[in-house]
Amino acid sequence: MRATCRGLGEPLVPYAEAPLPTQRGPFDVLVFREPGTGLEHVAMLRGDVRRPEGVLVRVHSECLTGEVLGSLRCDCRFQLDWALDRIAEAGAGVLVYLRQEGRGIGLGNKVRAYALQARGADTFEANRKLGFGDDLRHFDFAAEILEYLGVGPIDLLTNNPRKMSELSDAGIQIRSRVPVPSPVTPHNQAYLETKKRRGGQLIDL
Repeated sequence: MRATCRGLGEPLVPYAEAPLPTQRGPFDVLVFREPGTGLEHVAMLRGDVRRPEGVLVRVHSECLTGEVLGSLRCDCRFQLDWALDRIAEAGAGVLVYLRQEGRGIGLGNKVRAYALQARGADTFEANRKLGFGDDLRHFDFAAEILEYLGVGPIDLLTNNPRKMSELSDAGIQIRSRVPVPSPVTPHNQAYLETKKRRGGQLIDL
């Protein structure tokens, strides 16, 4: 069954796709444009992702500061690299990369939140001082992408129970949760403790 775009009832199709050689070996990359927002989300595929015995999946939200600029405030780059390593080692899997910077508040507001954190606010308090909720991300479009790809049962690489719940509610069969390690450093310890305490994330510190 082909997925339909959220709220529009139109078939979901990739805007672009191509083979992508990487340092971890060959992947296929597909770009999907989200209706309404125009955001371009990415799916990276390795091997046969329709295997009935299940496949590794990571649904990952964008973090330019950590993944590109090398920020030590978070563990996003480590989680992204770790997930891609596991998929490459398994020979099959999917990484869905969602353009939801700063838990959905955008890059500029994320940096404004950084300034508040530098003055003592935690990541949730900073969002609220800027007038945002704790987490504005959604994962229903990721579920549509996975449905389009025809994945069977998935082993989801995540520490986020809300992500599991939203994907499951959207019809994705989650066979198991694979915990993602979060290395603790002096720069990210408070951030990880806050994610665990206030965000309900299943992080082993």
